[in-house]
Amino acid sequence: MRSVDVHQHVWPEGLVRALERRSEPPRLRGSRLELPLEGPFELDLDTYLPERRLELLDRSGVDLAVVSPAPTCELERHDDLRDAYDEGMIEVVAAARGRFAAFAAGRCLPGFAGACVSAAAVLAGCDELQRQLEATGKVLFVHPGPPRGPAPEAAPAWWAAAVDYTAQMQAAYAAWLFRDAERFPRLRVLFAILAGGAPAQLERLRSRGVDTRTLLQPNVYFDTASYGSRALELCLSTFGATQLVYGSDAPVIDPGPTRAAVLDLGQGVADLVCRENPARLLEPLS
Repeated sequence: MRSVDVHQHVWPEGLVRALERRSEPPRLRGSRLELPLEGPFELDLDTYLPERRLELLDRSGVDLAVVSPAPTCELERHDDLRDAYDEGMIEVVAAARGRFAAFAAGRCLPGFAGACVSAAAVLAGCDELQRQLEATGKVLFVHPGPPRGPAPEAAPAWWAAAVDYTAQMQAAYAAWLFRDAERFPRLRVLFAILAGGAPAQLERLRSRGVDTRTLLQPNVYFDTASYGSRALELCLSTFGATQLVYGSDAPVIDPGPTRAAVLDLGQGVADLVCRENPARLLEPLS
């Protein structure tokens, strides 16, 4: 059974060229990525190349990476970028010979394991996409999008990732539970970054009269990206060992600490998180 990382990012060459051609953000100017809401920042494009991702898989002992577009780059709003990503990833996956699978940019397309959408898209409602994914046995991957609210004056560089992104994911998870779960009972849903720390919110929901036993959906999975032992143990004690899957968010962050935390859970749990649970999540690919 393969070891799987369900959350990595690769930029196919076509996407890079499309970003370079744009006159307005989101666009690339050399190594500077300019985004409409988050502004410009330096990007090491080399780390996003397929060959760098394959090298990391070999170093980490991972057999398969499921790669996705980053909704934080606002591909959802620009068809030229979505097309460039999806067309490029078909070629990247084929060339990787079984080392990559991919989520499409917000669409249910042949050749992809599912679709990656922003938390805001789930919050607003994406019924037609969810129907298509459920009917074809594919996965809905919910990922943070661009910041939804202004940061305080002189906020540190980590503000959006640590505060805004997690709030987005909590809202998307709540919207899924209370609006979508009953309507799409067979759709497998993967929430990035533990759904923004969703396990910690169930007790607060219970304090407001919610029967939290009704919230334990077996078709919902949580990826581990950016979290360590304390958060992972809380997730395991809340949802059990069958709904946690290993995701690294490479190359955005260093995958080492989270992978070490997963391995520290013990071989049996690590095998579930890295192998057995991803196999169930991605069953059509197995």
